[in-house]
Amino acid sequence: MQLVIVTGMSGAGKSRAIDTLEDIGFFCVDNMTPQLIPTFVKILMDSTEVREKIAFGADIRLGDSFSSLFNALEELKSMQIDYKILFIDADNDVLVRRYQETRRKHPLQNSNNPKELLEIIKNEREMLKKARNISDFVIDTSLMTNSLFKERVCELFLDNITDSIKINVVSFGFKYGIPTDSDLVFDVRCLPNPFYIPELKNHTGLEPEVRDYIMKFDQSRGLVPKLQDLMNYLLPLYRTEGKSQLTVSVGCTGGKHRSVVFAEILGEKIKEKGYSASVYHRDINR
Repeated sequence: MQLVIVTGMSGAGKSRAIDTLEDIGFFCVDNMTPQLIPTFVKILMDSTEVREKIAFGADIRLGDSFSSLFNALEELKSMQIDYKILFIDADNDVLVRRYQETRRKHPLQNSNNPKELLEIIKNEREMLKKARNISDFVIDTSLMTNSLFKERVCELFLDNITDSIKINVVSFGFKYGIPTDSDLVFDVRCLPNPFYIPELKNHTGLEPEVRDYIMKFDQSRGLVPKLQDLMNYLLPLYRTEGKSQLTVSVGCTGGKHRSVVFAEILGEKIKEKGYSASVYHRDINR
């Protein structure tokens, strides 16, 4: 089990860290009372549904109960559960500016605590000092863009950084409409169509005879390296930008022949580069 405790300064980016961990396959629970964490871990361990990656968010929003986090960590150790603590931080002046820009109220700011925001942030930093000192990782987001922050979290908790983006390759028929969640759309209606070959008409691009027919043409074979080069160029850019999911749609007229063949080929080429990719044929049975 990979267990991560996410904590840190309010406004530094803890919620974004939790969202990123969820994107890369963690089961995330934010703002849980720390006393319940060991019990919850036991429940997950005994569950028939295996959870290999778990993340908990715990911060000053919990009030006085936040101090129980350290007892919970000791209990996890006694259970022989390995965990990592990720502390999200930022400079005081940066935190002040973020609260001023968003006009959100600091968790410690209320009518009973009329102190200035900077003083409240300094108090919070002192309250979290022990948690920061025992943290395995500290990310300072003061000068980080959102995409760089996400990449840093992925680097810490993924064996393969390419796993931070999931690519869905979808074949479709233009006559039924372009998939609404498409990020990239490739039109292969310019290629020879097996539909007009009687013995191939009722078959699909998943069958060798259809694929062999389409790929015997120079224009089909020539398109493969061009699409592959484009994807090799674009995927690292999308990943660096922080995109967690990319839908690549390949369309032909009916979505049964040419688009199916090229969606399968594109999925194969993407996987060869180490990315996680799935292939779905939306209109193959229409």
